[in-house]
Amino acid sequence: MPTPFQTNVSLTGPLKTFIDDLVKSGEYGSASEVVRDALRTLKQRRDLHAAELAEIQERIAASLDQADRGEFATGSVDEVFARSLGRAKRKSRAGS
Repeated sequence: MPTPFQTNVSLTGPLKTFIDDLVKSGEYGSASEVVRDALRTLKQRRDLHAAELAEIQERIAASLDQADRGEFATGSVDEVFARSLGRAKRKSRAGS
């Protein structure tokens, strides 16, 4: 287990009340537990966001590579969208 360290954090009144209420309800044993849980949740959310952003960047890079090779859709935006939507619907029905 990592060695704990102490730090001071300033909170607004509503946040302090929220933490106090969570401890009083028995959901958490201390304010420190509440803060640790909140920070773990924030870290998970940020990690998920970073993973999603990396996936989007990979897809963009792959799309740019395809375009550089001349592999891109032809037609108007409406035509391309209609074809893509049709493929997605067929794929969805096939997977059902």
